[in-house]
Amino acid sequence: MLEAKNVDLFYGAAQALRHVSLSAETGKVTCLMGRNGVGKTSLLRAIVGQKPIAGGEILWEGKPLGRMAPHERAKAGIAYVPQGREIFPLLSVKENLETGYAPLARRERNIPDYVFDLFPVLKDMLRRRGGDLSGGQQQQLAIGRALVMRPRLLVLDEPTEGIQPSIIKDIGRAIQWLRQQGTMAILLVEQYFDFAHELADDFAVMDRGEIVVSGPQSEMGSELVRAHLTV
Repeated sequence: MLEAKNVDLFYGAAQALRHVSLSAETGKVTCLMGRNGVGKTSLLRAIVGQKPIAGGEILWEGKPLGRMAPHERAKAGIAYVPQGREIFPLLSVKENLETGYAPLARRERNIPDYVFDLFPVLKDMLRRRGGDLSGGQQQQLAIGRALVMRPRLLVLDEPTEGIQPSIIKDIGRAIQWLRQQGTMAILLVEQYFDFAHELADDFAVMDRGEIVVSGPQSEMGSELVRAHLTV
């Protein structure tokens, strides 16, 4: 279980996060929503260790992460699929997937079969360069690379952004399957409400660096969430 408690984060003199508290449980999808620029990605960067926090704490499986570096958090079971995918365009699909081996013990360095079951296109394109894939295929590759790490926490930053509807459905089915396995917590940042509402067990909505409303999906109606997403 991931737990952020009263997290503050600054970029210079500008405060990006204000006393943010959030949890993500194993076997559940927690969806973080909000307009552009309200602090969603800043919170994810704090969780994965890319940005130090100025106050509060982040606990993973009951232990404070403190100033643990991103690669140490990856070894602890935290995988991050960033906004924009950030695959290696000159490496092949296979080589991109193999970069997920970095935090693994040598005996675990293989690509799990379920990665290709979830995203069959990756198996068909193993020798293709990552930069030759479509945007949707690159998103599938970025998620597949994260899954190679055998994460216990999967952090996804707007995986549907700029993606064609058919691949959005594939990504949704993959997230549902991963949740059903009950072995990982999934933290999903999303702006597409219908996609999020179909998947999420719990919601949190941010505005101006704060969590303004949160709760289980059953209590988070469309009007309540959308009211905080409109400009």
